Amino acid sequence: MELKNYIALIAKETGISEEQIKNTIELIESGATIPFIARYRKEATGNLDEVQIARIKSLHEKWIELDKRRAFILDSISEQGKMTPELELKINNALTMTELEDLYLPYRPKRKTRATIAIEKGLEPLAKMISKQADVDIVAAARKFVNSEKGVENVEEALSGARDIIAEWVSENISIRMKLRNVFEKEAVIISNVVKDKEEEGEKFRIYFDAKEKLSRTPSHRLLAMFRGEEEGILRLSIEPDEERAINMVRQHFVRNNNAAGEQVAQAAKDAYKRLLQPQIETEMRKKFKEKADTEAINVFAANLRQLLMAPPLGQKVVLALDPGFRTGCKLVILDKQGQLLYNETIYPHPPHSQYKLASDKLKRLVLQFQVDAIAIGNGTAGRETEYFVKKIPFERNVRAIVVNESGASVYSASDVAREEFPNYDVTVRGAVSIGRRLMDPLAELVKIDPKSIGVGQYQHDVNQTRLQKSLAETVESCVNKVGVEVNTASKELLSYVSGIGSALAKQIVEYRNTHGAFASREELKSVPRLGAKAFEQSAGFLRIHGAANPLDSSAVHPESYHIVDEMAAKMNCNVSDLIKDESLRKGLNLNDFVSAKAGLPTLKDIMQELAKPGRDPRAQFDTFEFDKNITTINDLKAGMVVPGIITNITNFGCFVDIGVHQDGLVHISQIANKYVRDPNEVVKLNQKVLVKVMSVEPARKRINLSIKEAEKPETK
Repeated sequence: MELKNYIALIAKETGISEEQIKNTIELIESGATIPFIARYRKEATGNLDEVQIARIKSLHEKWIELDKRRAFILDSISEQGKMTPELELKINNALTMTELEDLYLPYRPKRKTRATIAIEKGLEPLAKMISKQADVDIVAAARKFVNSEKGVENVEEALSGARDIIAEWVSENISIRMKLRNVFEKEAVIISNVVKDKEEEGEKFRIYFDAKEKLSRTPSHRLLAMFRGEEEGILRLSIEPDEERAINMVRQHFVRNNNAAGEQVAQAAKDAYKRLLQPQIETEMRKKFKEKADTEAINVFAANLRQLLMAPPLGQKVVLALDPGFRTGCKLVILDKQGQLLYNETIYPHPPHSQYKLASDKLKRLVLQFQVDAIAIGNGTAGRETEYFVKKIPFERNVRAIVVNESGASVYSASDVAREEFPNYDVTVRGAVSIGRRLMDPLAELVKIDPKSIGVGQYQHDVNQTRLQKSLAETVESCVNKVGVEVNTASKELLSYVSGIGSALAKQIVEYRNTHGAFASREELKSVPRLGAKAFEQSAGFLRIHGAANPLDSSAVHPESYHIVDEMAAKMNCNVSDLIKDESLRKGLNLNDFVSAKAGLPTLKDIMQELAKPGRDPRAQFDTFEFDKNITTINDLKAGMVVPGIITNITNFGCFVDIGVHQDGLVHISQIANKYVRDPNEVVKLNQKVLVKVMSVEPARKRINLSIKEAEKPETK
C-alpha cells in the first residue's frame, strides 16, 4: 500500500489533516526527534503537540510492520503456486494484522493435524461431497473410502476423517471467525479458579480464587493481576462466551440441509468450535485484552513518571543530605550548589547508640561551616524520627529540613553510574548523595535510575517490557527537553536524553568538556567529535549555556533563528540584551514584519515568549511540606483521624498517599472526590499535598485505607 493511502488512513483515525501527517512523517524519516518537531517545526506540522506527533509515528510504524507481513504472505502463497488475482486483491486491501492472518490461515504451513492425516488417507473427496449436503447415501459413499492399507478400517473411520477435514475448513472460514471474535469481545467472561493445593501459597490472589466477570468490563489492573496469578501457577483462567450460543452460531453458518450430510457437517461444526475455534480465539482475546491492559498500565506509569520528573526543584543550594538509619546510623553528606560532594560522615542520633547531643552539635557546626541552605532527609527507615530530631535543633542560620522520597536511591547507589562517579565511596554515601541531589533537581538525578525502580508504576513487571521501556524513555526524553539542559554541568546520563544526542555523543560532550573546559557558546558544540550538523540541529535549542557572550545561548531560541532576533534588535536600534531586558522594545515589534518561508507566526511567537523569560524553567516553584508531628508509625493511626499526606503513586484503582508512617495508604478511586471519577489522573497529581481521613487501619497486614473526599467534609458537632 502506498504512503499516500497510509496517510489517509492515519488522518481518518486521528482527525489530523493529511498535509500535517505527510510533513510529520517526512520529518521523522529525516531523523528529527519528537521534541524537536514539536518545538521547532510548528509551521510544517500545523502546531501539533508531542502526543499527536508520537501518535502519528506509532501508526506509521504499525503500517510499515503490516506491509512487511503482507509482503511475506504474498511471497509464501505465490511460492506454493496457490495465488489467485482475487486472493491477491484481498491481501493487498487488508487493513489489519488479523485480516491478513485470516487470509493466510489456509495456506500457512501446518504441522500434522487430524485433518492433514485424513487427507493423507485419501478422505478429502468424501469431505467435499459431504460438505455439499446433497441428499445422498453417505454410508454408501463412505464405504468406497474404506481401505485398510491407508488406515481406514470401516465406514465410521471414513466419516470421522471427513469430519476432521470439514472441521478444519470451518475453522479457517474468515466470516465465522469474525462473527465469533465479535461475540467473544462483547459477551465472553473471564473465569478464574485457584489451582488445587495452591490456596495457601497464593493468598494474595484470594479474591480471584473463584471469580467470574465479563471480559470487556474487567479493569486493566484486575486483568493483569489474574494473568500474574496464572503465570505464578496459582490461578487457572479461561475466556469463553456462552458455549451453546457459539456452537449454534457455527452450525447455522454451515448447515444448510436437514439430511444425513447436514448432520455430519453439524457434528464437524461443533468439533471445529470446541477443538479449534474456541482455543484459537481465546488465545487472540488473551493477547488483545492483555495488550489493552498493558497500554493502560503503561500510560499510568508514564503519566506518574512525567509528574515525578517535572516535580519542582529546590535549585542550586548547598544541601546537607541524610540517609536515615537506626543501628547503622544516619549517613550524612554535604553537596555544593552544583551537587558536588564536599563532605561525608555518619551520625548516630537514634537507639541503640542514642548519641543525640553529639549528632546535634555536629549538624549545627556543619550547617554553619558549609553555609547549608537546606537539609534533605530520606523517607525510608528512621525517616520520621530523623526529621523530628533535625527540626528540634536550634540552628544558627535559616535552614529548611525537607523529607525526600528516596525510592530508587539504593538502586542508583549500587549502579555502574554511581560507581563511576564515586569509585572511592561505598553505597551508603552514594545513596545519601542521590537523596540530596533529587531535592536540588529531581529530573537531573532521576534520569540516572531505571524508571521501573522509582516506584510509581502499576504492575510494571507484568506488562510488555519492550513497550514499557520505549514509553518511559520517550517520557524522560520529553521532560528533559521541555526543561532544557545546562551543558556545562549536566551528567552524561542527563545529556543522553537531549534531542539528537544519545549515550555515545553524551559521553563525547563530557569528555570534551573535561579536556577543554566549559563550553563558551553553542557554536563550540560543533567542535565535539562526531557531533555533526544533524545532531547540532536537533540538540542545540535544548542545550543551555548560561553566561555565554550571546544571551540567546541560555534560551530556548534555536541558533537557526538567531538571525531573526538580530533583525528584531536592529529594527528597534538596540542590541539583543536590550531587547531581552526591555519589554517596551519588544512591544514595539510587529511580528508580521519577520514572517518568512522558514519562520511563520508560531515560531515568532515562541521567540517572543522566550525573549520575555529566557531559559525559564517550566517547572513549578518549590514548596515545603510537613507530616503530622504526632504520627510517626502505623500504630499511631486511628480511624477518623484527618492527616496531611503527599501522593506518591497513582493507579487505575486509586492513589497511594504517604502520611509519614513508612507505609503508604490507599485512597480507593471511590474515595478521591465527591463525584464519579473515571481516571484518578484527572483529579489528583503525583506529589500533590492532600488532607486524608483514615478510614481503617490494619497494622498486622500493613494496610491503611484513606479518603480524600471524607477529609474535605466539615465535622458535625
